[in-house]
Amino acid sequence: MREFGSLAFILLVSLTFAASSFATLAQDIPSAAIPAPSAKVGELRDAFYCEQRKLGSWFYCNPETKAETDKAKPARPAVPAVKQLAAITEQLDELKARAILEPTTENLTAYMHYQREQLDRASTFADVWGRAVWQNPELDYTLERPINSLGKQTWLADRKAAKASAMKALAQRYGVFYFYASACSACRVFSPIIRSLSDQYGLEVMAVSMDGGPNETFPRYAVDTGQYERMGLTGNQVPALVLFDTQTRRPIPIGYGLMAGDEVMDRIFTLTRTEPGRDY
Repeated sequence: MREFGSLAFILLVSLTFAASSFATLAQDIPSAAIPAPSAKVGELRDAFYCEQRKLGSWFYCNPETKAETDKAKPARPAVPAVKQLAAITEQLDELKARAILEPTTENLTAYMHYQREQLDRASTFADVWGRAVWQNPELDYTLERPINSLGKQTWLADRKAAKASAMKALAQRYGVFYFYASACSACRVFSPIIRSLSDQYGLEVMAVSMDGGPNETFPRYAVDTGQYERMGLTGNQVPALVLFDTQTRRPIPIGYGLMAGDEVMDRIFTLTRTEPGRDY
């Protein structure tokens, strides 16, 4: 019973000392640091550490300064896309070279994985490209020059009709100088082709002999006395064709060598009815 009394006395003394210490500490702390019952823990921390201890930004006591510091930091510049693509190519080449020089399973696997990633990227690019072309007709070149069988067949038929119509109109303005040589075997084959085009479209043809010899297909011919060079031709190559504009008095060389009738028509049509680059 005596031992219990002793323990109670010690406990009472301890509580009294703790209460006295707390009261002393409360007197030392400014009233601003003691929050109201509804105050947040963060407010106590700010008042105690920031106002009394003056610890500043170590305890986020200067939020405005921190915000200004974060705002003052320059944004990291974005890496240009061309540099990103160059880095991918460089990495792919490096992995490939490493796999070739050290063909281990690890090196080959690393290269194959990275290559597959880039193939997937290229496939996505091609897919989106196709979708964009479908939805933007001004980007679809195949609308001007079809590549599928049905579209190409239709385009060629329209083009042939346009060339035939143009050839008939050209006969009213243009003539053709046909340079040949009597000893030229290609000229003997080419002469009937030129005669057929002349008869079909009413195109006037002036045959000019480079060696003075006759031409069975064109019995009325002239001998070259400098016409070849005046037409802008060089090298005395035969057969040679020149389209002559009677309005502008301007020669338009068509070409040299043996050509089919459709090719001659196509060249004349291209030189007189289309702008450079239009068909490409």
